[in-house]
Amino acid sequence: MLMLSGGIDSPVAGWLAMRRGLEVEAVHFHSYPYTSERAKQKVVDITRRLSQYTDRIKLHLVPFTDIQTNLNDQGQENLMITLMRRSMFRITERLASRSKAGAVITGESLGQVASQTLPSLHAIGKVAALPILRPLIMMDKAEITHWSEHIGTYEISILPYEDCCTLFVPRSPATNPNIKVLDRMEASMEWLEQAEEAAAERTETLYIRWNEKQEFDEYF
Repeated sequence: MLMLSGGIDSPVAGWLAMRRGLEVEAVHFHSYPYTSERAKQKVVDITRRLSQYTDRIKLHLVPFTDIQTNLNDQGQENLMITLMRRSMFRITERLASRSKAGAVITGESLGQVASQTLPSLHAIGKVAALPILRPLIMMDKAEITHWSEHIGTYEISILPYEDCCTLFVPRSPATNPNIKVLDRMEASMEWLEQAEEAAAERTETLYIRWNEKQEFDEYF
């Protein structure tokens, strides 16, 4: 299960995984109406570009608006990204269990952003039962950009349509989150597990092939 954003990194991670022979399904989290339908289409186009390296790719579009806004209301701005990422991993694993997937793939690169420091990676990854594959973990941005250009996703990834990861970004995100604090916070959110299950249930699934050129309105 490839956690696919609209950015530069995760498509490269997916391509590297496919290059090693893995069958990849993509999972994208959107926060409509805070993110536009064009942001969804951007991810469809990235997935289609990746599908030229395989027969087809199954793309799961997860509605994340309710969870993201409720997390934002918790009053812990510095932990927003960490809590959001932990929730995404739990939902991805729910989808993975349906597909009998054996791992989660991410585009994380060590130290690139606050959620990708060693303590943050540990705190976020603690919620996952499946192995987490991070093909880019020791690459710098120049290397990742090179591969993005090589596989043909770069020009799509830089289109100016925001995804949910760019919303509610705190001024000072935690780089060394306390796992016990995170666990206590989530335990106090009685709504969270049900909301994650609802998001998984409401997920749209598309089958994307390289040679199929459907326009935006045919998908949504």
